[in-house]
Amino acid sequence: MSKNISLNHNSIDRATKGDSSYDEIANILIRKNITLVAHYYTPSEIQILAEETGGIVSDSLDMARYGSRSRSSTLLVAGVRFMGETAKILNPEKTILMPNLHADCSLDLGCPPKEFRLFCEKNNDREVVVYANTSARVKAQADWMVTSGTAVDVVRHLHEKGKKIIWAPDKYLGDFVQRQTGADMLMWDGSCIVHEEFKAQELRELVARTSDVEVLAHPESIKDVLEQADFVGSTTALIDYAKGSKSKNLIVATDKGIFYKMAQAAPNKNLIEAPTSGESATCKSCAACPWMSLNNLISLKESITNENNKIEVPSAIVKEARKPIERLLEFASDSKQVVFGNNDA
Repeated sequence: MSKNISLNHNSIDRATKGDSSYDEIANILIRKNITLVAHYYTPSEIQILAEETGGIVSDSLDMARYGSRSRSSTLLVAGVRFMGETAKILNPEKTILMPNLHADCSLDLGCPPKEFRLFCEKNNDREVVVYANTSARVKAQADWMVTSGTAVDVVRHLHEKGKKIIWAPDKYLGDFVQRQTGADMLMWDGSCIVHEEFKAQELRELVARTSDVEVLAHPESIKDVLEQADFVGSTTALIDYAKGSKSKNLIVATDKGIFYKMAQAAPNKNLIEAPTSGESATCKSCAACPWMSLNNLISLKESITNENNKIEVPSAIVKEARKPIERLLEFASDSKQVVFGNNDA
């Protein structure tokens, strides 16, 4: 079973602003000069708060880089833990807060640093390429960090130089990249519990009974879903595509948190969740990351009031983890790619 999403931005604004805690939090952010950066998958009220207090709603690398440009000495990162760590890596001099330090990510959790180090040591003839959705300690072991918007170009570049690759952690994104580039890639066995749940057969049936429709999918989805997509891209790229699409109905295979910004960009589109087999399914995550939901007004208010839930990354890890990120940024600059605002999950 799939759900049509019809978001009225004005009604969301009114409902959110009717919550007295919203105004209180906004005032604290402004008074303390704390910049709120929020991921596309966080609840809509968090995204609205970021927009209206001088922050940003984007994907993880974009969030961290925006923090670098901010004059605030404190950043509040609404997302999952690896996003807070990335912000700390690029802004080591700043205080990085999160609404909830227990907001994790299945890709991060599924790639423990010690196990990954052994994996790399056993295959030390390969270039190590890791996705942004990894811990600081895993990034510190990598030669390159990539985003879903840059992965194909970076891997193609390495493949053309004759490099063999270790890829971590998302096997589905890795498979997509491998099929696009033909590179020799040794995959870590990880997956996103949101994107893994989209069902190919149910998607096929939904498309068949929907007129004037296109399918948009994030490349962390399974191969059979990606093969049905009219467009595959990062979160930002999906929003951009929706804005320019001429189809009335868009079936979207990614976390439904994206629908707030997608509805802003494409207000006349009918946005439909890609199927996860319906309400009776046993899916761990029916188109919504359970860790992203830990970001809420209550936890956010507590964090900025008490200035707790600080992200700490040892300076030695910051130094090493920064290298693969800077390598990506240098590559993007040299190849004139747009990395800022077109990144990961």
